[in-house]
Amino acid sequence: MIPENRIIAILSPESAPVKRMIQAYRDDNKLIDGTQGRKTKSVIFLEAGYIALSYLTPETLAGKLDKEGS
Repeated sequence: MIPENRIIAILSPESAPVKRMIQAYRDDNKLIDGTQGRKTKSVIFLEAGYIALSYLTPETLAGKLDKEGS
């Protein structure tokens, strides 16, 4: 679980710049892999200089954040 107030952005992992960033964060040991062996569908940028990978789409995650924030 990631506290909502620690999330900076949620992006799709499809673009080349995001793929490069994932590799750079992996090399720096600042990557949290929450995919549970599934395909990565979103990349969550965190306040503390880490990124997390998720198998949920950015739209699904945004919807969950909206529901919890209400």
